[in-house]
Amino acid sequence: MKNLRLKSARAAKDLSQEQLADLCKVSRQTISAIEKGDYNPTINLCIAICKVLGKTLDELFWIEEEA
Repeated sequence: MKNLRLKSARAAKDLSQEQLADLCKVSRQTISAIEKGDYNPTINLCIAICKVLGKTLDELFWIEEEA
């Protein structure tokens, strides 16, 4: 499942995938894969992303169950 919340939060901070990746000490491809839903990041990476973007884990990574 695509992570549009992450993409939106990154865009709101005016950060490119490359810039966010640098700040989180991962590759741009990792950020791209997370946004596309092709990669499930570790909890440590999730926390790093949240700190950079000023969001909570719930805001960026909690998946709502479909009714």
